[in-house]
Amino acid sequence: MRTVPPRLAARLESGATTLCRCWALRRRDGLVLGFTDHDRDLVLTGVTYAARSGLEAAEASAELGFAVGGGEVAGALTSAGITEADVAAGLYDGAGVETWLVDWAEPEARLLLDVATLGEIRREGGAFVAELRGLMHRLDVTVGRSFRAACDADLGDARCRVDLSDPRFRTTGTVRAASEPGRLAVALAESFPTGWFSGGRLTWETGANAGQAADLRGHHRDGESVSLDLWDPPPRPSAPGDAFILVAGCDKSLAACRSKFVNTLNFQGFPHMPGNDFVLRAGPNAGARLDGSSLFR
Repeated sequence: MRTVPPRLAARLESGATTLCRCWALRRRDGLVLGFTDHDRDLVLTGVTYAARSGLEAAEASAELGFAVGGGEVAGALTSAGITEADVAAGLYDGAGVETWLVDWAEPEARLLLDVATLGEIRREGGAFVAELRGLMHRLDVTVGRSFRAACDADLGDARCRVDLSDPRFRTTGTVRAASEPGRLAVALAESFPTGWFSGGRLTWETGANAGQAADLRGHHRDGESVSLDLWDPPPRPSAPGDAFILVAGCDKSLAACRSKFVNTLNFQGFPHMPGNDFVLRAGPNAGARLDGSSLFR
């Protein structure tokens, strides 16, 4: 049972309408922002809860047991609060949110209503709606290893052990032109075959996106021309001369681990595990191809 502070309880019993909601948003980089649906700024425990943000509760839900509860908050994208560029850059992904019920006439009289994390953020024009995920959503996160044919390690981590500082697997480059959203014409410091960096990672060193990273969908080379396709366009426009670092991509297959990285000993998948056809095949004459591919080709 939740205990209501005496001073707030007295306000509730008196029927006074001096209540508002406050949200403390804690980004993963340590920045704390405060917002309130009151018409004036409030200060609580050293954090200023800004009224000019227009943040307000859009939807809330609660479930019994271990069902995941959540809600939504809506607000305006403003230069003084949450900006579109910061949202697009992922600075608010996974941020913690505390929801407080506060007596604005006596801000020290407050009650913590909920603790959540930010999920999906939808943007429309100059406004946004952010999904709030309750603590129970962490129970949906897969913990432990997955037994599958593909490798479940991240390239270069402690289990993979590929040295990503090796010049065979990384290079630097600069933007020559941005022909369309998500596609960059670039100049690389070294020459690499087409597809070498597909599925890899690009980290911006200079320019408006400095410090941000992006996943690569494709790497193409046509003679001396090199282009990169990003899964998502940069949060801020890139400009000719912007520098970046590229790290090679891995498709998690045993073939790539063996031929591209010479790292078969550390492969973290189970390439010889029988596929579904082992269970579903019609009879002993169905063949010995147990890699999960079609039996009718």
